Amino acid sequence: MRVVILPRRLIKVLAASCILVAVMGLGYMLYQGQNGPRVSEAGSPHYQGSTNQKMVSLTFNVDWGEEYLPQLLEILKEEDIKATFFVTGKFAERQPDLVKAIVKGGHDLGNHGHGHRHLKNLSNQELAQEITGGEKVLQGVSGQKPKLFAPAYGEVDERISRIASELGYEVIMWSLDTIDWQNPDVATIVKRVVPRIHNDAIILMHPTKPTVEALPQIIKQLKEEGYRMVPVSALISTTTDAGSGKDTSKNKSS
Repeated sequence: MRVVILPRRLIKVLAASCILVAVMGLGYMLYQGQNGPRVSEAGSPHYQGSTNQKMVSLTFNVDWGEEYLPQLLEILKEEDIKATFFVTGKFAERQPDLVKAIVKGGHDLGNHGHGHRHLKNLSNQELAQEITGGEKVLQGVSGQKPKLFAPAYGEVDERISRIASELGYEVIMWSLDTIDWQNPDVATIVKRVVPRIHNDAIILMHPTKPTVEALPQIIKQLKEEGYRMVPVSALISTTTDAGSGKDTSKNKSS
């Protein structure tokens, strides 16, 4: 085995370089620990809560489906469950009475934008107008400014989250997607929720016929498993006993 003897000067240079790299690495970790979370949490979307309890949220994105929405509201009333409805401005303009019924039922009323547009295709100004346009209609109908925003098609990135946050919104995504807008059979919708349920889940649904039929089954089975269904505002609230938080896992747009 050949032994290589390095010049003393080279050894000193290498040692100094190693120390420099170590110091820079430590400095970066300290920066991330002190500043990173503040940057990432400001406006970061919620994919689920972090109560670490058997609490979940039922959410409904509403841009159509007025023929099924009253039935969903009636089921929730009978089961004494509060959910979260993300409604577009255009829907609220067409169906103000249904929006008022959502609020009267004690549910969260969230903003789903004004025209259900692809947000990633919009300029910053257009994006802000899409959000505030929906807000203006919802506030005019309900008398309250929405605080939760669900981007249409599930399109979200740093820019969308930042602008929504600047406008005073918490961005809400989901951890379980029923994909009910494709009108699958009832059993499929149930299977997309119940076997995959977890603490702090945000469950995405829409006002469709199979959802109306599947919802009682989902509620029944979740209750049997000991889950409590609460609005998103409660699931992510910093004032709850369990605290709050955000999950940075990724989901496909829907």
